[in-house]
Amino acid sequence: MEENRKFKLVSSKKTRYLLPNILTLAGVCLGISSIKFSIDGNYSLAVIFILFAAILDALDGRVARLIKGTSEFGKELDSLTDFVSFGIAPVFVLYFWELDNYGKLGWAITLIYSVCCVLRLARFNLTKVKDSEAWKNNFFEGIPSPAGGILILMPLIYELSNLNIDFNFKKFTPYFTVVIAILLVSKFPTLSLKKISISPKTTAFILLGIGLVFISLLFYTFETLLFFGSIYLISIPISFFMYKNQNIKENLETSEDDHEDVL
Repeated sequence: MEENRKFKLVSSKKTRYLLPNILTLAGVCLGISSIKFSIDGNYSLAVIFILFAAILDALDGRVARLIKGTSEFGKELDSLTDFVSFGIAPVFVLYFWELDNYGKLGWAITLIYSVCCVLRLARFNLTKVKDSEAWKNNFFEGIPSPAGGILILMPLIYELSNLNIDFNFKKFTPYFTVVIAILLVSKFPTLSLKKISISPKTTAFILLGIGLVFISLLFYTFETLLFFGSIYLISIPISFFMYKNQNIKENLETSEDDHEDVL
């Protein structure tokens, strides 16, 4: 008697891999759609779509680890999605908004940013942290691509906000884009907060803070993005000193352990 075989898209043991990959693919769709909206001149929606792509990028890896659905396929898919959503889409939005006015120079800046982003992602995939240097997991080398994708849009976000500051941020767009591109491929340490431990006593306050952030994004989207973008830029030199201090501390502890072994 023949066995009753049912068609399955994936085996039951691998269905948990679908959810994080679906989130990743949704992110790339948002990134590509933002380019379309920028071509139509709807820059507000273009920025919002890239913001949603960044949120999904922050969630897919955590969801994969939570449900034990990590895979090499998902890792490669995530990198490709990051390049499209944060290496191409944001700078194209910026190009259609302002960089196009600079002619060949504007297009060159667009290419420079995209190349720096893909180099940053390739280096990230090859980076391995030794077990003895596990503390380095709390730091990125250079700014991550989602942060870079949001940061280069800050001149546009400023124009879209209701802030009435007498300052022409728009004319600094080419220089600001190049600076962010350099930070992407630099080895400047920036905080990742991946391995940060959270006390159970502070969970309620953290959830409250997250709720307030989403409420502010809902009612004051561009002003909130400007605020957190500025905070992130300020945190870069702070993270540099934190990295240096931690590195010095670890080196001292290592030298002391080696000295004790000799004795």
